[in-house]
Amino acid sequence: MDILLVASAFNSLCQRVYAELSDEGHRVDVVLASHGAEAIRTAVHETRPELIIAPMLKTALPEDIWQGHTCLIVHPGPPGDRGPSSLDWAIAEGALRWGVTVLQAEAAMDAGAVWAAEAFPVPPVGKSSLYRGEASDAASAAVRLAVRRFADGSFKPQPQSDPTIRVVWRDSFRREQRRIDWETDTTETVLRKLRGADSQPGVLDELCGREVFLHGGHPEDRLHGRPGELLATRAGAVCRATRDGAVWIPELRPRKASGDPAPFRRPAASVLASFAAPSLPEVAAPLELPSGRITWSDIRYRQHGDVGFLSFSFPGGAMSTGHCRRLLAAYRYALTRPTSLLVLGGTRDFFSNGIHLNVIEAAADPAGESWSNLNAMDDLVEAVLRTTDRVVVAALGGNAAAGGVMLALAADQVWCRTGTVLNPHYRRMGLYGSEFWTYTLPRRVGSETAQRLTTEALPVSAASAARIGLVDRLVQAPPHGFTAEIERLAAELARDPDLSQRIAAKAAARQADEARQPLAEFRRDELARMRAIFFDPHAPYHALRSAFVRKLPNGEARPLAPAGDPAAGDVR
Repeated sequence: MDILLVASAFNSLCQRVYAELSDEGHRVDVVLASHGAEAIRTAVHETRPELIIAPMLKTALPEDIWQGHTCLIVHPGPPGDRGPSSLDWAIAEGALRWGVTVLQAEAAMDAGAVWAAEAFPVPPVGKSSLYRGEASDAASAAVRLAVRRFADGSFKPQPQSDPTIRVVWRDSFRREQRRIDWETDTTETVLRKLRGADSQPGVLDELCGREVFLHGGHPEDRLHGRPGELLATRAGAVCRATRDGAVWIPELRPRKASGDPAPFRRPAASVLASFAAPSLPEVAAPLELPSGRITWSDIRYRQHGDVGFLSFSFPGGAMSTGHCRRLLAAYRYALTRPTSLLVLGGTRDFFSNGIHLNVIEAAADPAGESWSNLNAMDDLVEAVLRTTDRVVVAALGGNAAAGGVMLALAADQVWCRTGTVLNPHYRRMGLYGSEFWTYTLPRRVGSETAQRLTTEALPVSAASAARIGLVDRLVQAPPHGFTAEIERLAAELARDPDLSQRIAAKAAARQADEARQPLAEFRRDELARMRAIFFDPHAPYHALRSAFVRKLPNGEARPLAPAGDPAAGDVR
């Protein structure tokens, strides 16, 4: 069918729906509702869709559109749930299960007849991770079911007046309801409030006399202090005392009204430093955490028999210069361990989205920071490519984009959760790209497909990635079960009697490739192009980066943001 997607932003869910419906043979177009009602009307007139779907919409569809066409709205709540803050309420009220409903657009918000609905569990994770994980899986299944039902022509959607549907209206979740009372709130309460707003909109608070939004929250089991006291930093995060413990907060965002020149999310410690806050002790966490420790660390190593697991999780999947250097140090440590198999990643949510545009935008010299960040990313990717004494597996439990995809392709095998979306390109940020993509991408998919992927700059579903050779194995697991399934599959591979031969063949192949064209040449050529972009003040990259980071309007219906990045729009 001809399907038109109408969305407030081409966010992770919209990208997934686009990619998966395209996989099923539908012709899918996209129009951004943020461009206004006339843009939607024009898109409808030009594409003449048989069906209109709104995967993520923060404004109402024009009445003439939903009256003249079948329009399906994806609502992140179970049948009967109505209101603009469904996931916020689910987390705030401690729901163990929630749902996604595909309903027909009508005048009243979320009141249309139900075309499909899917339930999902609610694990103790942040709202954005829940949205990109369990909620995304449910939404994908519900949308594809609704499309099949519409195409069949015989299905009658269930009106919400049906007595089996309990209608509940939930108002917008207000800023005051997210406020943390550091004197009285328990650690559990603080974490629930932080997790309910980890991506958008954050929790408004005050630090060092400045209003800031807190983003993300993780428990700490050893540090204590006066409620609200700042206790320590770790890898860019800040630890703050609660009434009965402490929490780690990875990112802060200065309030726009404060006049801060960089009012966007970035590592908490760097924001505090810009406030000239008193210095805090840096309390590092061991790379191999002892069993039973409950604390935050964005990089961890563990070993099960002959398998090493180097996991990492950076907010939004963005990797700054510091992130890359610390991960490279951890990788080098992992190589000293006696294993024949090393798994990179293996956690839920983002694998990597490449260089950290927010940190770059906030830098005194964005061009210089871009260059440093890219070289640090290249150092990491090169270390993976030059590993010849063991098999390296990249395990993607969530989305990846740009240099993050190329980091995965540096591994010998790429294992990908079925709900993942990949964006293996750089063009929408005005970049040529690096991270050895001119070596790894054609090596996997061929020159012609590599050219298409990088120039079309469209999201790729996990199934399509496997079909073209971008991914070696699809992992059927829910987000909360991905790590356990990766451990099982890795143990199975480690027992393969042919593993030693694979390692020997890998070393020989690397030697042969190096003789044909050294990795240093690929790196030199890519970096020459990137340096010319970074240090040209008139290059589109600078305006595109600033617009993305600062959420300024742009004229594209496709995303400038990496796949699934919450900055592409509110998770609703």
